[in-house]
Amino acid sequence: MKFAFAGIDFLGGVFDGLIEAGWKPVKLFTRPCDGIYDFNEVVVAQSRRHRIPIQLSRLLPDDIERLAQEHGRDVVLVVAGYPWLVRGWHGRVRYALNVHPSPLPTGRGPYPLFKAVLDGYESWGVTAHVLAEQGFDTGDILAQDIFPLIERETHETLLAKCQMAARRLALGPIGKDLAERWRKAEPQGDGSYWPRVNDADRTLDFRKDVAEVLRRVRAFGAIETIARLGEARVFVAAAEGWTEAHRHAAGTVVHRHRRHIVVAARDGYVQLTRWSPVPLNEAGQIGR
Repeated sequence: MKFAFAGIDFLGGVFDGLIEAGWKPVKLFTRPCDGIYDFNEVVVAQSRRHRIPIQLSRLLPDDIERLAQEHGRDVVLVVAGYPWLVRGWHGRVRYALNVHPSPLPTGRGPYPLFKAVLDGYESWGVTAHVLAEQGFDTGDILAQDIFPLIERETHETLLAKCQMAARRLALGPIGKDLAERWRKAEPQGDGSYWPRVNDADRTLDFRKDVAEVLRRVRAFGAIETIARLGEARVFVAAAEGWTEAHRHAAGTVVHRHRRHIVVAARDGYVQLTRWSPVPLNEAGQIGR
């Protein structure tokens, strides 16, 4: 089976898994990445090893038409971690699918992992579905890989679980049984769309319980939360905490030792153990 891959390293295991399942890559559609939160070095290197063309501009219907002309209508378009809505595949190729890091129809949208941890889900999953042209992540379900979450789940552990599940889908039901899965695809029905997070979502609220503050820190992990310390703002990559009765106002810095800062929360204290100052741009806004 020939396939073109549209995505970045985030779910690049799908690319590798399909190759391991015996599929032949014919083109990579990717995008420029910032090298901080988004990366594509691995899928680009894999594409170069296979000597296939790489396109950084947005995937358009004309590109799908050229794929079909060069490789036949049975070439499969596989999308995973691609930010743009892909349209125009109907009538050009037989199969087009998306791999999304949520148990659809829950968690449609650009990046549902943060909210999955914030909301304390007990299980999560990755879904392969028919690529819909009228909305993100709404196509009929081809296969799902569901797995449990732990009480102290973090962004990084959930990301790893999603990447491993996506690879399992590529190696198993998608890589080995796509035609049958396509015939039996199941409509999603009603679902939920989770929009992209903003700085308010990432900001710690020390008026909350310690457990809730630390859950938000874990939910964003290396992406970092934001803490207000008086007039200053800092990015928080890691924190610890404990419950303890006190009379400090929430958000008060009560202790400092070297790079560690202890802040009062509603029912105890939060210790910021890895943090960095928030840079300001010319407009005085957070510059990240």
